[in-house]
Amino acid sequence: MPEPSLRRGRLEVSGKAAPPLGPPWPAVIKNPCALRAPVRSEHLSPPRCSLRTAQAAMAPAGAPSALPLLLALLGALLPEPGDAQVSVFPTEATLPRGGSVLVNCSSTCEEEAFLGLETPLTKEERDRGHNWKVFKLSDVEEDSKPMCFSNCGPNQTLASISITVYRLPEHMELFPLPPWQPVGENLTLKCQVKGGAPRAQLTLVLLRGEEELSRQPAVGEPAEGNATVLAGRGDYGANFTCRAELDLRPQGLGFFQNTSAPRQLRTFVLPMTSPQLETPRILEVGTSEKVVCSMGGLFPASEARVHLALGDHRLNTTVTYNKDSLSATAWVEGTAENEGDHLLVCAIMLGNQSQESWRNLTVYSFPAPNLTLSEQEVSEGTQVEVACEASVGLRVRLSDAPAEPWAPSVQFLLNATAEDNGRHFSCSAALEVAGHLLYKNQTKELRVLYGPRLDESDCLGNWTWPEETNQKLSCQAWGNPVPQLTCLRETDGALLPTGDLRPVKKQYEGTYICKAESPRGAVTRKVFLTVLTAGKNVLIIVLLTAGAILGAVVVATYLYNRQRKIKIYKLLKAQEAAAMKLNTQATPP
Repeated sequence: MPEPSLRRGRLEVSGKAAPPLGPPWPAVIKNPCALRAPVRSEHLSPPRCSLRTAQAAMAPAGAPSALPLLLALLGALLPEPGDAQVSVFPTEATLPRGGSVLVNCSSTCEEEAFLGLETPLTKEERDRGHNWKVFKLSDVEEDSKPMCFSNCGPNQTLASISITVYRLPEHMELFPLPPWQPVGENLTLKCQVKGGAPRAQLTLVLLRGEEELSRQPAVGEPAEGNATVLAGRGDYGANFTCRAELDLRPQGLGFFQNTSAPRQLRTFVLPMTSPQLETPRILEVGTSEKVVCSMGGLFPASEARVHLALGDHRLNTTVTYNKDSLSATAWVEGTAENEGDHLLVCAIMLGNQSQESWRNLTVYSFPAPNLTLSEQEVSEGTQVEVACEASVGLRVRLSDAPAEPWAPSVQFLLNATAEDNGRHFSCSAALEVAGHLLYKNQTKELRVLYGPRLDESDCLGNWTWPEETNQKLSCQAWGNPVPQLTCLRETDGALLPTGDLRPVKKQYEGTYICKAESPRGAVTRKVFLTVLTAGKNVLIIVLLTAGAILGAVVVATYLYNRQRKIKIYKLLKAQEAAAMKLNTQATPP
């Protein structure tokens, strides 16, 4: 783990400045009994002081004769020599772990006192004088109370110094944060500190960036502190730290800080809804379809991951991120290897949570049916076999065949006529996949070759129109191949005017020979065109009306008979095919 950062203040030993080496009081003092030490010692004997000693100490040379009386009075008031005291300087000291301090022990004994320092610490006498000694205490590792003692005659007095050792925490750590924290849930921060003294001045502080979340005293070993925060979107990427503060300013030292390595928090939002999955329900072998999986309300959307898979096969996915949403696209292919039912899954993962959607996808194979004509181009009157077959397990139906239920194969025979030219046959196959009924068709066209046709319905034999009227003349020949049609007037070989005649001219009148010719033969037909002059308009109108009515009757009769013949022909052919089928079934293999 990274080493915590360290900021330290002054490292001087606390307390008042140490006095200079030497006696704590002037060496010229004649009556130590009359002085008082900074700290009074414990008395082991009643106080007493010698008057003779006091007089000897205070009597100057050449004093007046009245002075002895005053000295006698003072001697009565002063303590006896047994009232000597011991003092220690400094009385309190604060120093770093392993540090050292100078201790001055002194006595007010009027005689030569025996001074000493009682302590388990490493000590060294550094200096001495009349009734004072200076000791150096080294390698101080823990709090201690060394004791100065003085033996003055039969009496002993004591004075102690309070030494406080301070040290920075040896180890401090902010416990690991969860890899992801849901927005809106409480997050508990926990800090642990080992070591550090004095504990009374040691404080644990938990921070988010520079924001102070909690402040609490260091209690126990190791000391632990905690704070609870409500995680929000703004906490994404925030740094959290734990700081130990050792405040020794009251002792005249500095303010020490020790900060743990930061830990970064990542917050997230994943809605409790399933992703939207757009996919086909069925897929044919040899085809591909697009699959789209999307979801909104994500934070941060760019951190979300998408898993799209068909069964055990993960799909190659392209993900597009927006502000708070994403859309994932993949293509799924139908192959012969994955034919059957599969589960298509889309899972969106963010933080330590995930949401998923799934759909059933059926991969199927559906070969097209096989439609065959024994010949696709035949001459009129040729028999053609039409057959429709399906792959194994499928059923087919053939258009224009006798009505039968769906079967693995269908066929029938056809005697080709001119009316069958351009006829389309359709073969349909059906397959049910996952509740869907599917169809596939194959279509073929039959071409029948026949000679030219020039019928009354396509080219009228008589045309009678008034002069200067607008009319339309048509004459059309049929055949396969398409015949070439020419209509020439018998008298001069002029072409029959066809199309829009605007207006009809007298010069169009005449008898025309129309000939339709192709490689399969030729037919001719006469066409009479009569143009009436204006003086005969009334008669013309009557004749035209009568002629139109008669012509309409003739044409209608012709068309009716023709359609009837076609129906009768088809019915006969169907009966013939049914009879052939029955004969085939009756014949033993």
